[in-house]
Amino acid sequence: MKTIYKFLLLVLFTSCISVKADIRNESIQQPTNIEAAEAAIRLVMERQEMAWNNHDLKGFMQGYWKSDSLKFYGSNGLTKGWEQTLNNYKKNYSTKAESGTLSFVINDISKIEGDNYWVMGEYHLKRDIGNADGVFIIIFKKINGEWKIVADMSC
Repeated sequence: MKTIYKFLLLVLFTSCISVKADIRNESIQQPTNIEAAEAAIRLVMERQEMAWNNHDLKGFMQGYWKSDSLKFYGSNGLTKGWEQTLNNYKKNYSTKAESGTLSFVINDISKIEGDNYWVMGEYHLKRDIGNADGVFIIIFKKINGEWKIVADMSC
């Protein structure tokens, strides 16, 4: 009888260790909040590339915060507001030949605090009228459950 109790205790003990190990492994496999935020931010930028490459400037702007408080700083100075930023894109890239094919290179995504991240990278426009390349720093913020660019400095 003692042998049966010892055997049952051994089975129970190893089962608990196995369950505890499975719980630990499960938590390791779950993405962290930072990893999830980075993935969501990358997705926004991939969608922007696709919209731009279809010469859908309004679709491209869906990655930006639709607010008068949006800030864009580029070679023409500071632009405030979503509508004005869209108007500038329409003015400067009025044809598919001017907008070309966009690709982003993301060099860094870092958490600032809370639901605020900066993204540092490069943009590359391949165009028949001449390529255009530059760098950017953009700030993303999670607003109403969606990641949006609230500030963009591109040159």
